[in-house]
Amino acid sequence: MSSAPISSNGVRHGARGRARREEILRAAIEVIAERGFRGSSIAAVAEKVGLTQQGLLHYFPTKDELLIAVLRQRDEWDTGDEPESVGRDWAMANLETLMEANAARPELIRTFSALLGESVTEDHPASAYFHDRYRGTREDMEAIVRREWGERLPSGLTAAEAAPLLVAVMDGLQFQWLHEPEAVDLAASFRAFVSLLGVRAAE
Repeated sequence: MSSAPISSNGVRHGARGRARREEILRAAIEVIAERGFRGSSIAAVAEKVGLTQQGLLHYFPTKDELLIAVLRQRDEWDTGDEPESVGRDWAMANLETLMEANAARPELIRTFSALLGESVTEDHPASAYFHDRYRGTREDMEAIVRREWGERLPSGLTAAEAAPLLVAVMDGLQFQWLHEPEAVDLAASFRAFVSLLGVRAAE
């Protein structure tokens, strides 16, 4: 008989526990989107889900652990619980679909963007996460570009040179969209950028 998974603090959770954890993560996303990580508190998240602080700490023993869980949950939502599939299987069409999905979840994108901005400050608990994430994301983007264009794009850029530009466009568009959603169409703007990369090898 399979056992329930064990969380980072050693607590075993069944289906109800997993559902409760996800409820807490969604509440944390709302609080961080409103206040940023520095201005957020365990108490504010606990209040949103009807728990005491002590009750919430049963699931996430520290504020830092809750933060990292929020970020990892976002990655899992983006990739269907398979973050490793991006570099292995994804194409540009998947990235376009992701941008379309992001346009329907502003709270999640606002939370991610707020944490990304804060993470460059000294001793921020998400600094290591974003450092590792960007390194991995560049590798994933390089793999996607190489699959669709080969080692070099029509412009002469290599897949490795194009990868950080692709990441910058995706994140930059999201920041612009958060400030002025009526003026920036995430999916359309991303498709316009992709068209600038030139004819793909498969076309």
